Amino acid sequence: MKRLLPLALLAGCAQPETPPKPIGTPNPASKYCVDQGGKLEIRNGPNGQTGWCHLPDGRVVEEWELFRASKPAG
Repeated sequence: MKRLLPLALLAGCAQPETPPKPIGTPNPASKYCVDQGGKLEIRNGPNGQTGWCHLPDGRVVEEWELFRASKPAG
């Protein structure tokens, strides 16, 4: 019995930590930028933060502008 208790304590300590689950939904414009191979940059401005997508072809486009351009109007 004396040997079981230390083993049980060690087994409890050896359990891997589960990573925390993300909270909320990702920004669809940011996700679209990354899905296109872009890198996201957040800029602080007088009206708050704006996301800019640096695309592989060298263009830098505001993330929501890029996202909306990919969706048909209607």
